[in-house]
Amino acid sequence: MALSHDEFWPRAGSWPAHVAGENADAAILGIPTWRTSLSPTGAHATPGAIRDALPRYSATLMGPPAVDLNQVLRIVDAGDVHEPDGDEGVERAVAAVRELAEQTRLVIALGGDNSLTYPAARGAGADGLITLDAHFDLRDGVSNGTPVRRLVQDAPDGERIDPSRIVQIGIADFANSAAYAQRAAEWGIRVITLDEVREKGIAAVVAEALAVAGAGSRIHLDIDVDVVDRSIAPGCPASVPGGLAAWELRALVRTIAADEKVVSADIAEVDATADADDARTVRLAALCVLELLAGLASR
Repeated sequence: MALSHDEFWPRAGSWPAHVAGENADAAILGIPTWRTSLSPTGAHATPGAIRDALPRYSATLMGPPAVDLNQVLRIVDAGDVHEPDGDEGVERAVAAVRELAEQTRLVIALGGDNSLTYPAARGAGADGLITLDAHFDLRDGVSNGTPVRRLVQDAPDGERIDPSRIVQIGIADFANSAAYAQRAAEWGIRVITLDEVREKGIAAVVAEALAVAGAGSRIHLDIDVDVVDRSIAPGCPASVPGGLAAWELRALVRTIAADEKVVSADIAEVDATADADDARTVRLAALCVLELLAGLASR
């Protein structure tokens, strides 16, 4: 159904195409990874679905005073990386993010399964990592369950992330194994479980995460939407009942993105082809894009 038009109610999305060599505040880039997913997924359809969902929202923060993000930020859309899976695809994605990172303050990568975190963080030159995720993603091999390990072990020299600068927020019971919990502990990764988030509160958790990951100079934020409750995110294959509320995820994203050291972010693990009829998962992903921009505008 076509959306209504009101000149006094401008919509989000439909941002101009990125032009090589031109600077912007933020750039959107689709990295539709999906071929190595551990579970069947149609996540490659998600970047387009998020773009379609964005115009359902305005780009206005209520303040006060009210602020239109479209007026205070220059936002561009760099399209999608072609076939970002496999070694050649990964390098295409790395190159695309690297170009954008040189010309913008914040690169927002739309996945795709969680394997996009590996090229997105590398391309942005990240030396710190914060994940909002129910899972460690420390598995061996190459899949959507391995990007954190790969950033520690597999990235080329000079692009690896010191695990002592990694913070994983939202790690959930019954969604991981003791072996990977032990790996995280042995490597010195700061793990903030779902229960700890609720015990300490968002402000305290974010302050600690930024202090740890910000020991470097460039932070990548991985937003795995399966960290939220399954009733909110049925389009995430691995979401479980009892995860974060939508408002908690949105608050975490905005608060983290307000930090100057956050130079890139990805939105992962949404399968637009498996979403509910009301597209609630994709719409939450679109709101995460807007929360990232809200954080950027507040700097």
